[in-house]
Order: sequence, then C-alpha cells, then structure tokens
Amino acid sequence: MTGTRYQRWRPPRPCGRGYGWLLPSLLLIGIALLDLNTAAEFRIVSWIVLVPGLAAAVCGVRTTACFAVTSLVTYVLVDNAWPDQYQAGLPDFVLVALGGVLATLTAALRMRQERHMLRMQDVAETTVRAVLRPLPKYWAGLEQAGVYLAADVEAQVGGDFYDIQPGPHGTRLLLGDVQGKGLGAVDAAAALLGTFREAGYHEEDLGTVGERLEIRILRHRLHTSAIGRRDGDRFATAVLAAFSRDGPGTIDVINFGHGAPLAVGPHGVRELPCGDGLPLGLCDLVGGLPPVRRVPLAAEETLLVVTDGVTEARDGEGEFYDLIGDVTRAVAADPRCADPGRLVRHVRDGVLRHSGGRLADDTTAFAVRRLPATSECPGTRPLPAAGIPREGGPEGTGGQPEAPEGGGSPG
Repeated sequence: MTGTRYQRWRPPRPCGRGYGWLLPSLLLIGIALLDLNTAAEFRIVSWIVLVPGLAAAVCGVRTTACFAVTSLVTYVLVDNAWPDQYQAGLPDFVLVALGGVLATLTAALRMRQERHMLRMQDVAETTVRAVLRPLPKYWAGLEQAGVYLAADVEAQVGGDFYDIQPGPHGTRLLLGDVQGKGLGAVDAAAALLGTFREAGYHEEDLGTVGERLEIRILRHRLHTSAIGRRDGDRFATAVLAAFSRDGPGTIDVINFGHGAPLAVGPHGVRELPCGDGLPLGLCDLVGGLPPVRRVPLAAEETLLVVTDGVTEARDGEGEFYDLIGDVTRAVAADPRCADPGRLVRHVRDGVLRHSGGRLADDTTAFAVRRLPATSECPGTRPLPAAGIPREGGPEGTGGQPEAPEGGGSPG
C-alpha cells in the first residue's frame, strides 16, 4: 500500500450490483402463479401493481419502465385466463397502468437524486485531495501509510488533515481534525498545513512550530470573522511529532487535545501520553501551549495516529469501536500487522465492519515507522541554501548571459 488511499464507502444495493431486477421478477412470477392456482374468490392479480413499485426502489429508469409494461401485459393475460364473471376488469387495469407510470417517474427522481449525491461527494473528496498532498511510501526516513474514508454525503466533508515535512532539523509529522464540517473546515485545515510545511522545515524547536500553528489558526479565525462568515470560531485537535536524527529511540510529541497516539510493535500496543493541553485556537484560555514530551519509540514500533472518526465509530447498539483491543489482537495473531500498510488497512476494515459502513464522520488513520539508518529514500537530505538561485545571479547578471553590444542575440 503506497501513500494515501481516498475511499468512499457506499452501502451495497439490496440485490447487489447488476441484480436489481431479481426481486421484482420473483414478485411478478409469484403473483401470477398464485392468482392462477387459487380459487376464484381469491383474486390477487391486481397486486401486480407492486412490481413496478419495487423496481423503482432497486432498478434504473429503463428497467422500471420495462417492469411497468411487463406487469400490465401479465395482468391482461392472467385476468383474461379467467371466465368473464371472475375477471378484475378495467378498474384494476387502470390501477396497474397508473402504478407503472408513477413507479417510472419515481425511479427517475431517485436516480437523479443519487447522481446529485455522488457529484457532491466527488466534489468533497476532490477538495480534500487538494489539501492532503500525496506522500510516497518511503519519505524522509519514514515508511508511511494513510487511509482517509469520506463520510456519507449527508455529513459533508470534514477537516481531517495530516502531512510529513522533512527538514534540516529532522522529520516532523502533523495529524489533526478541525472542528466542524464543510468547506470552512477544509479551509482551516489548508491554512494549518501550509504553516506546518513552512515552520516544520525552518524552525529548529518543535515548540516554535506548535506556536506558529496556534498563531495561524487565530489569524484564520480573525480573517473569517472579518469577512462575515459565521463559522469562524473553529479550533483543531492535533498531534505534532518530531523524529530527530540524534535520538533514534525516541520522538518528541506535542498533543493539542487529540486522542493518544499508539505505538504498535510485534510485542504489543502501547498508548502514548494523551493531550493534556487544549486544541489549537484555544490555548490562550490556559495561558500557553501544551508541553513538548519526549517519549520512547523503538525502531520496530509503528506510530499510529487516528482521528475521532475511528475512535467514535459505533455499531448498531451504540458501542464504540475498540481500537486498542482490536489492534492488540491483530498484532498478537500476526506480528506483521504492525507494518504501516497492514496496520491502516486493518483499522479501516475494523471501523467499517464495526459500524456496518455507516460512517458518521470522516475517518483517518495514519501510520509511520522509521526506516533503517542505512536506507536512502527521498526527503532525507535538506535542500542546500546555496543551491537556490537568487535574484541578481553571479556577477550581477541575474544568472542570464549578457547580450552583446548592439542588441544582437547571443551566440
């Protein structure tokens, strides 16, 4: 599994894809046979009006129209098989015909609504992809894997975000969740990611990176309020981590009110310290940022960070998904499940299985693990400042060859 996987969870159709015609067909045959094999006092041929109605719920417009016509023809054939005194006659014929027309119109409206919902979800997911840049599997000395599951379109797009930023002071990681939903949440997530990508590269102290993020969300709130938007009072829970080259067995973590990250290894699952501070945008209420904590993370352990779409996923009885218990059992059964790719796939499948596919919030799982020190991968070497062209260039020429006198072309 390479990089981030964006997936839309769509509940299966009642009959499965391509078999929507099966239920109406069985109902049509059953009504016809039952009417022909019962006494004259028990005529149910008019129930055939249910066939196009059922088709409207599980089939397309053309298929529903075909069932409407087939039901009408079947009604005529079955009714005429009885003597005149037992025939249902014209009133029920009109009922079946009218039911077929209404069912076809209903199918057209349903298909139109489904296409609209899918377009809206595509727009939402495209917006998220524009914010969450794709990451290679091996990047900046880390092996990473991420899964983002968009919630149902009724829940709108959320503000889950994450990124890895290599730099001269080590590799920094950020995962968070902006409060609220909609494009305003995505806008706030984009602002935080932009600041992280710059501060995470240039700032030596991880606490300074966290301070820059706090200032950015406050500035973003001032701007959104100034332009008259009512959703400007947003905050974001986040986990900011630093993988230093000097401490291969530890990482530095600042937790802004987010759920505790997990250290997942072949020998089990450990819960790292949870956030004892407030989310980004609210730190001024307690007079400062959360502290930087140095925590152990062995070379064979994978750091797993998830959003509340994972931990707050519920089943039909309202029970929350047991992330730690599920991952612990999976690693005990197969230690290779601690690999970042396998781990996020297991979390994804576990959430979908537990919730029955009914996601109430965007769901993100992000896992990273250190690569061996001998491994070479993109992003491990910081860009040399001398390699960046500057205005003016050598000898004051701006890096361009000088034109010969007389205005002619060079060479």
